[in-house]
Order: sequence, then structure tokens, then C-alpha cells
Amino acid sequence: MFKVFKVFKGILLAFAASPSMIPLLPLLVATSFAADAARFPSVTSENLSGKTVNLPGDFAGERNLVLIAFQREQQSNVDTWLHQMKRFTDLDPQLHYYELPTISRLNGFARWFINNGMKRGIPDQGQRDRTITLYLDQKPFLDALHITDESHVYALLVDRQGNVLWRGEGDFTEEKGSSLKAFLLHK
Repeated sequence: MFKVFKVFKGILLAFAASPSMIPLLPLLVATSFAADAARFPSVTSENLSGKTVNLPGDFAGERNLVLIAFQREQQSNVDTWLHQMKRFTDLDPQLHYYELPTISRLNGFARWFINNGMKRGIPDQGQRDRTITLYLDQKPFLDALHITDESHVYALLVDRQGNVLWRGEGDFTEEKGSSLKAFLLHK
């Protein structure tokens, strides 16, 4: 969010110094955001129901809130978002949500062991369908999403083309909820 204000501040200062550039305002704003836009990279994985998914194309919604966690201990942080999802899916029927535990690449046995452990802890079939563990080379994934700190969970609103439309970091708060709601109402 602060990057947005810095971009606008820079553009406004430039126009204050040279009003003749005002016709270029839409182009400069679009270029500034396009250069800084995060995109969800193409990844293939399986949900906890065993279905292979190719993301972001297989996200079910026009808009998808993906909750990305990096450590097992972050499940309680993810849960702060999950407890709020009904109000957002009621607000926007095209919104779907997913949990994306993100782990470095592992061999097949280790992946099987982790997935089965998670599956035993998640009896709800819908939640299993929405939980997609990503076993990948994390650096390119994190770079594409502009994630610099794995000590927090991330909530990213993503379309099927992979465009990150909105982002939140850390636990759900009413302030983040209001920001997400405002975005969904003005999409």
C-alpha cells in the first residue's frame, strides 16, 4: 500500500513541476503499477483430495483469496483468515479461497508423509479440496509475489490469470478486512 502512495507522490511532484505533462498521467500511472505488479507464478501441485491442479488457471473463482503459510506453526495465523471467509464469500459470490502451505521441494515419500498428516487433521472434504500444498523452489515463487519475509502468512487476492489484486500480511484484522471488503465492492 505504501508503494502506491510513493508512486502517486512521485507522479504528483513531477506534474507540479511541469503541468504540460498532465496528458501523460494515465500512461505513467499504468506503467508504474505494471512494473511493480506481483503475479502468481504457474505451479502444478495436488490438493489434499489428491486432485492435480495447475495454478493460477485452476483457481475456481474470478477472484481467489490465497492464504500462504511457510511453517506449521502458522496455521493459527491462517485460521484468523479462515474464520472470516463466510462474510467475504457472501459479499462476493465469485470469491473462492485456498490454503497454500508452501514448502521447499521434497522427495515423493516426504510429500506423501506430510500430505497424509495434514489430511488426517482435516476431516472436512471442502477444506481438503481448498488446501493445496506447494512443494517448490521457494525463491522464484517468493520473488514473483514480492514476498520477502516467511515469518508471516500472506493473504493474496488473485485472479485466474495470476494478477495479484490485493494483499494482506499477518493475522486477519478488521482493518485488513475493511480494505479487502472495499476492494471487493469496487472491483
